Amino acid sequence: MILIFLAICVVSLLVGSVRIAPGDVFSSLVNVLTGRLSLSSEEELIIFSVRLPRIIFAGIVGAALSLGGVIFQAILRNPLADPYILGISGGSALGAIIGILLGASSFYLGIPLLAFVGALATVFLVFIVAGGTRGPLLDNSLLLSGVVVNAFFSAAILFFLSVVNSMELRSITFWLMGDLSRASAREIGVAAFCLMISFVLLYAQARKLNIIVQGEETAMHLGVNVERTKQGLLVITSLMISVAVSLAGIIGFVGIMVPHLMRLVFGSDHRLLLPVSALFGASFLIVADTIARVVFAPAELPVGVITALCGAPYFIFLLKRNAR
Repeated sequence: MILIFLAICVVSLLVGSVRIAPGDVFSSLVNVLTGRLSLSSEEELIIFSVRLPRIIFAGIVGAALSLGGVIFQAILRNPLADPYILGISGGSALGAIIGILLGASSFYLGIPLLAFVGALATVFLVFIVAGGTRGPLLDNSLLLSGVVVNAFFSAAILFFLSVVNSMELRSITFWLMGDLSRASAREIGVAAFCLMISFVLLYAQARKLNIIVQGEETAMHLGVNVERTKQGLLVITSLMISVAVSLAGIIGFVGIMVPHLMRLVFGSDHRLLLPVSALFGASFLIVADTIARVVFAPAELPVGVITALCGAPYFIFLLKRNAR
């Protein structure tokens, strides 16, 4: 998976609206390794100021969304759960938009913080609507609750978009569909830090996740504090997803496709499933973003359009298979 990820990164560096010879790309990479990079040519500026930051940013966001899907599917024991379907991404986006309109961007981490609050509020709201406080959650009730909450947040987002001026409207609308073009050193640093901390904390719970997916009663008999574990995982995952959404917008279906595909290939042991899902999710979003920026070059598509075109048919396939 690491080799696949690196190969996709190299191919993505070679592809773009401006054609750069493979030899120039590889010589620039060698200059970086030897410390002789000067960014004196147009090709080097395009590679290291435009394409490479965007590739790194897409990889971080894809890994975060995939990890979120793995965790939600495990703790909810629902194969169709993911941050987008359950409305977590929508709640994060609503919090981020409120932050944008209130001017929270002038404060350090102001928008990611409000996105985190929106994600947490969504988690608890979905549980309340699904009746999680009265007994065990059912698959159908959880999915329907996520759809209802997501619809409510979509309506709230449309309301806020209707009251902003035209200049802000287009940028926010494009961002809502998934926008990785704003990759900068600050955004990459914040996202990378949150991803690394979250991955370490989530991976430390991999053994408990393996037990929880067997059933809560079994986990309790084996000494796992199920409620505390689930609450901690929900907070960590919501923070990770909210940071990704606040920086890159709503990118759907990554969290439902990647865990399923990796589970088919590598099995359901979370000690392996977590890292391979993160790597493949990063690779998948890099490919999707590369397609989004070259299919109508020099114009760009939102990366969320590409992931939706791939994810919606896969989601229908999963629904049909679960029904059978």
